[in-house]
Amino acid sequence: MKNIFLFSIIALLFVGCTQETQNKLGRAIVNWTGTNGVLEIYSGGKVVKRIMGIDKISTAYGTDDNRPRPYRYGYGYLDANLDGVLQKEEKRKKIYFEFSDYATQYLFYEHP
Repeated sequence: MKNIFLFSIIALLFVGCTQETQNKLGRAIVNWTGTNGVLEIYSGGKVVKRIMGIDKISTAYGTDDNRPRPYRYGYGYLDANLDGVLQKEEKRKKIYFEFSDYATQYLFYEHP
């Protein structure tokens, strides 16, 4: 009974938040728990790059004006042979990547 009451209070507080606050809370939970994201870059309908083991993808912001830029970035491991499994040699080096919001066909998902 105590757990149901506590859950109800938390749910009511969450519903009272604005959408932006809810989004920030959701991102904070994901950042805290971690994810195992996969980014696939497409060209001509085919996967040409796959980056795995991504914790999060961030939006770039301007240094002077603090406005969002039209690209995303993050860190992960390059799946060089595109087999969907990170080999021992692929896990050795984490890479930095960037991709455009406008020109890049991509799919980002959590690896099962």
